[in-house]
Amino acid sequence: MGPRVRFAPSPTGYLHVGGARTALFNWLYARRHRGTFVLRIEDTDVQRSSADMVTGILEGLRWLGLDWDEGPEVGGPRGPYFQSGRLDRYRAAAARLVAEGHAYYCYCSPERLRDEREKAEARGEAWQYDRACLNLAPERIAELEAVAAPRAIRFKVPSTHTAFEDIVHGRIAFDPRSIEDFVVLRSDNHPTYHLSVVVDDVEMGITHVIRGDDHISNTPKHLLLFEALGVTPPTFAHVPLILGADKKRLSKRHGATSVTEYRRQGYLPAAMVNFLALLGWSPGDDRELLSVAELVDSFSLEGISGGNAVFNVEKLEWMNGQYIARLPAGELAGAVEPFLADAGLPVPRDRGWFHRLLDLLRPRAKRLTDFAELARPFLVDTVEYEPHAVEKHLDAPDVGAHVAALAAALRTTDPFDEPHVEATVRGTAAERGVKAGVLIHATRVAVTGRTTSPGLFEVLVLLGRERSVARLERLVNFLATRRAGRVS
Repeated sequence: MGPRVRFAPSPTGYLHVGGARTALFNWLYARRHRGTFVLRIEDTDVQRSSADMVTGILEGLRWLGLDWDEGPEVGGPRGPYFQSGRLDRYRAAAARLVAEGHAYYCYCSPERLRDEREKAEARGEAWQYDRACLNLAPERIAELEAVAAPRAIRFKVPSTHTAFEDIVHGRIAFDPRSIEDFVVLRSDNHPTYHLSVVVDDVEMGITHVIRGDDHISNTPKHLLLFEALGVTPPTFAHVPLILGADKKRLSKRHGATSVTEYRRQGYLPAAMVNFLALLGWSPGDDRELLSVAELVDSFSLEGISGGNAVFNVEKLEWMNGQYIARLPAGELAGAVEPFLADAGLPVPRDRGWFHRLLDLLRPRAKRLTDFAELARPFLVDTVEYEPHAVEKHLDAPDVGAHVAALAAALRTTDPFDEPHVEATVRGTAAERGVKAGVLIHATRVAVTGRTTSPGLFEVLVLLGRERSVARLERLVNFLATRRAGRVS
């Protein structure tokens, strides 16, 4: 039997970067050891959970290519995989803890607990529950039960020290005096996170819990619950948090944190997976670009660093550019098409021409969204001249006459390929007695409207003779009209 791991998001928000990295580490570990990756939705927070968020989480995982072996939409032998469908199990576990002396009823009102906390804070002390209900007399309990007084169930924390071996951090020990008798079942009969996660991990046979460092403080409570339920706890591996460039925990102030937002911004899923895998983990060598198969083959929990990882957007963009450069033309075309449509640009019907266009543009693209902007001059009938381009490259003397001469020369250039087009452009400049750069810059503005583009001769050939000449002649007319306007 291989390991059983789980990713258990709460559907109170979309799949964020930290959750995606945790899911990825669990998925890689399961695939590396031929284990089972379980997806469990922790939706006991009824007010904040929503079906839309569940859909968003599933879509984010699918976009990254993280398929689950058990969970929503695929089923499995240990369901249900939504906590909202498992409430009776948590209540039964809480009742068992009370019956076996590991927990007790707490009738304290929220007002009393708040007052006690405020008094402690006023004294400058950290408050813990004072066990006021632990030793209530049977008669008092009977009175409270007779009037159906609201009650929670608290776990009775033993005085023994709690320690565990974490695969990432080594031995971690806790003083029991720092852990209060925590609630496992609220007065509304809903479980707390501590109870539900442990019951689920037990019933779903989870062997390894791989989760963020922010859960380390929860682990001693979970270990106590595993022990009280008579179950050997899983192995724990707490992974470092993801920080922004300012070394503070990653949040919306650092930019996008939702995985689906990175999809909308034009990142490839393979690049995102590669980038996330290296946030806090290393294959043990200098490799940075790893395929999914290479990640699976190399992944180990021992390779996870104990230090926090920094989310470097520049590194992600570089990596995405590398993946764009390596993507087969057909796959790149399919990935780019939605972004062209979003920008209101037509998708070329000539697939061969489209692939040539993408090959011309890909060295300049870091994200798929870049293709829409880079491809615009090739896909529209009429280009718009950037004011800066006009001022910088179209004010030279007789530039209109030079461009007109080039248009005439290109009409007879044969064959219309890069060597012959280049020879025509440079030859026309020499005949006109101007530097080649003057004509090249003006021609670039004519055919793209911009000061920068891929290699001009490649651009002209890809546009073709007819479109190139038409754009040169349009620029000649534009310059004549502009000159006439100045004179008048």
